[in-house]
Amino acid sequence: MKSTINDLDTFLEEEFTSTIAKCNILFTSSPDKLVWKHLKYILKDKSCLKNIINITNACIEIGYWLSHFKMLTTIIIPKPKKALYDSPKVFELIVLLNTLGKLIEKVNRLQFHAISNNFIHQSQLGGLKFKSTSNVGIVLTHFIHMEWVRNLATSTLMFDISQFFPLLNHHLLTLILEKAGFDLRVVKFFSNYLVNGKTQYFWNSFSSSFFNIDIGVSQGSALSHILSALYLSPLLHILEIYLKNLKIPVSILSFVDDGLIIAQRKSLSLSNFLLFYSYNVVSILLKFGLTVEHSKTKVFHFSRSYSPFNPPLLDLSSFGGPILLSKDFWKYLGFIFNRKLSFHQHINFDSNKAIFTVKCMKILRNLVRSLIPHYKQLLYRSCILPITLYGFQL
Repeated sequence: MKSTINDLDTFLEEEFTSTIAKCNILFTSSPDKLVWKHLKYILKDKSCLKNIINITNACIEIGYWLSHFKMLTTIIIPKPKKALYDSPKVFELIVLLNTLGKLIEKVNRLQFHAISNNFIHQSQLGGLKFKSTSNVGIVLTHFIHMEWVRNLATSTLMFDISQFFPLLNHHLLTLILEKAGFDLRVVKFFSNYLVNGKTQYFWNSFSSSFFNIDIGVSQGSALSHILSALYLSPLLHILEIYLKNLKIPVSILSFVDDGLIIAQRKSLSLSNFLLFYSYNVVSILLKFGLTVEHSKTKVFHFSRSYSPFNPPLLDLSSFGGPILLSKDFWKYLGFIFNRKLSFHQHINFDSNKAIFTVKCMKILRNLVRSLIPHYKQLLYRSCILPITLYGFQL
């Protein structure tokens, strides 16, 4: 079902004021040197706000994204604790967008239309508002407990899509938006939004000239997560049909670039057999211009059995992958799972991390005095509690 004209009525003042109210004034500056604090002050003027809304509506109506908003800054940061820094994947790219363009991107209705058209695959729990890693953990633990009632063991195969956001194909993404039932004006807008971007790279004191961006979406954009979710949706539908035709009874969970295949059987050997054939997802990903980073592929088995645990090997070498053996515990999306789902390692790790963070708070004092109680409370609520309570829903 296509979106109606009413769905794409002009943007409202309330959408912009409520969006910018949520923006943190402490965020770093952008290429246009405009920070949120300045923009919030500017938008208090109703005439300025009206002009920005008119620009936004005109961009959608004529299908054009201003070239000023396509000029980006990319900061190159080495990932910590790497033995060698001789390949692009050991560096993190931080993309800075122009502040006004970033605000307009934040005011989007893509997720609403995608969900109302039933295009987003039900297994996708990442890249969407009101969805987080906790949702994945809750769903996974629910699967495990439900099958334990039936005396079945749960086996998981986790795979990671390499360089996911930088490799999204612009032309294919435009076709997917059309297939998802979006209004043709929206499709036309994104066909322009995605092309002719330019970025300047910064690394320490080095700065490059501007380079064209012909592929991928910027992770700094508010649209990147919903666009990536839309990109993966047809892939997951194809994978689901493929597995159904082969009568391979597995479940799939997806969180942005992390995929999880779940098999539940009494025999771990049978579960490995199902996971093996499901790993053909690598060939489907290749057709979408994506690849699996085999070194991050992991297998893990959950079982309540008290008998000696000797899980079989899972040989994925025929797909170019590794030979895997389930370990004693498994770290996934910040959760640390063990075979019996007791979360002992998770609690131990996060509690020690929280205690260490509390001790580090002492560093923030000076020679004259320590932190005042207000700042201690702020640090506790913003830094300590999130660590301590992470995954408590599980």
